[in-house]
Amino acid sequence: MEETERLKEELENQYNEALAELETMRGTNEELNSLIDQKEAELKDSRDKIDRLIKSDLAGAKSEIKNLKSQLNQYVTEINDLKAQNVQLTEANTQLSEEKTMLQTDLEQQKMTNEELAATKAALVSEKDQLSNRNQDLTKTVNFASAIKVEDLEVNGLATKDSGKAVKKTAAKNIDQLEICFNTTVNEVATPGREYFYIRVISPTGETLAIEELGSGIMTSSKTNEKIRYTQVKEYDYSNDASHICANWAPNAPFQEGTYQVEVYNKGFLTGSSTFKLK
Repeated sequence: MEETERLKEELENQYNEALAELETMRGTNEELNSLIDQKEAELKDSRDKIDRLIKSDLAGAKSEIKNLKSQLNQYVTEINDLKAQNVQLTEANTQLSEEKTMLQTDLEQQKMTNEELAATKAALVSEKDQLSNRNQDLTKTVNFASAIKVEDLEVNGLATKDSGKAVKKTAAKNIDQLEICFNTTVNEVATPGREYFYIRVISPTGETLAIEELGSGIMTSSKTNEKIRYTQVKEYDYSNDASHICANWAPNAPFQEGTYQVEVYNKGFLTGSSTFKLK
């Protein structure tokens, strides 16, 4: 009981310190404040998870408490990166506005030659392109923040009986389909609406299970622009909530024995992964 109480106290102290640190980063930018709200919600989820572990798995709880600080550091880095990009974007907009004003004044006062005017316009176009590139980088950062992370990713092998009922099996030779389930996490940055979760199942030999007739295809990584083959896509009406989602993959072909890897992508970002084994 003393160890349990000590861990609970340590958990609360770390959680409260983490919240306090995140709160110091708030400002007038709604986008940044929304990201902070999201990270605070994720910290609360982690705290609640550890609180449950303390009651059943002290070793696991200790490990998760150690990870809480790393989780906070990651959040702080993400928020600082977004703040820095917002500052750069504001400065670029101000600079561009000032340069436009100077150009207009110069045109009126000095009546530039056509050659000088063309050169100035070219410089402005170049600066606009740079600003556009920075805007694209900022959009990519915001999209990453709005990507819906998944947890508790689990895959079970199923065998269909003559009655049509599917039962769980662990032997590769006995199963005819896979059931892939996961939980969505709360993401206040994401806009509620139709979301697409791209599921990628990788065989023990490193090949992605894919059959186009069953909905397989190719997606583009938002992080690297790499083309990634996926097994199937699961659509879901997301409401900024934590929901349990399942998808079934029945390729009408035998499964190999060994360890498989499963990945889930949202908005082109990897938001969850796990492994499972068929004997």
